[in-house]
Amino acid sequence: MNVAAIEVERAYRACEHATREAAANFYYGIRLLPRPKRQAISAVYAFARRVDDVGDELAPGADQAERLARLARERELVAAVERDQVDDVDDAVAVALVHARRSFELPVDAMSMLIDGVELDVRGTRYDTFDELVVYCRDVAGSIGRLCLPIFCGGGGPVAATADALADDLGVAMQLTNILRDVREDRERGRLYLPGEDLEQFGCSELEQAPPERAAELIRFEAARAQQWFARGLRLTEQLDARSSSCVLAMTGIYRDILERILRDPLEVMHRRIHLSVWEKAWVAARCLASAEAAAAVRPLGLVRSAGGAGGAG
Repeated sequence: MNVAAIEVERAYRACEHATREAAANFYYGIRLLPRPKRQAISAVYAFARRVDDVGDELAPGADQAERLARLARERELVAAVERDQVDDVDDAVAVALVHARRSFELPVDAMSMLIDGVELDVRGTRYDTFDELVVYCRDVAGSIGRLCLPIFCGGGGPVAATADALADDLGVAMQLTNILRDVREDRERGRLYLPGEDLEQFGCSELEQAPPERAAELIRFEAARAQQWFARGLRLTEQLDARSSSCVLAMTGIYRDILERILRDPLEVMHRRIHLSVWEKAWVAARCLASAEAAAAVRPLGLVRSAGGAGGAG
């Protein structure tokens, strides 16, 4: 089904609004991009938000079976995107996502990975080992990195596997930061993402009752892990144009600032959710734009593509 240009534009506006309202941390980075890329990434985040909301649903009557059924409907949307077809022109996310996929050749399998990860949330999955947790992080966050990468690179062909891996690493780093930031809220919801082997190693099997010094050691240990994933994944920015690089730096910069605060006071996450103020987020975005432009001025442009891929305009 072909959709009129005016409907596509309306769908993108709805996705940008949803991203601004529900994913403020990311919006500060996204707004640094040229309009076509900003619209496409907003479609990705609007889809991710909708899927993620199923995992976070706490309303009475929203039982597991109903939530799994809602995820199944999102899988139907992914199938429609793969067919390059809009089944419901009133679904702004579907309209925008199909158009974004046409424009930037988004990897549909990454959309399915996201749904796989949220399904783990719905089923209340716990993680005994860090390797198991990484699989979850790759599903719910690495998938977003993989969807954003072809947009950063402008479409026109598949991106290199090495770039996919770096984008995936950044997703894992941000999700590990999320897990630490939300420890208190997740426990109130009956969830615990920290690996069982780490809880046992630091004597924190019952996290709320653990001695403060042991809980602090555990959180500091996990935060240091997240830093290592950031250090590896941020090599991706060396291969992007200045505005795409600044977007990545701004989105990750907010999380890295949160991570620094956790390292300074690990026990704070046991009592409150750490966040940056509006002006702090804006400052991070401005700082990252300046640093990315300075870096781009002293190195050749290197959009990451696999052999034979064509560069795209943005």
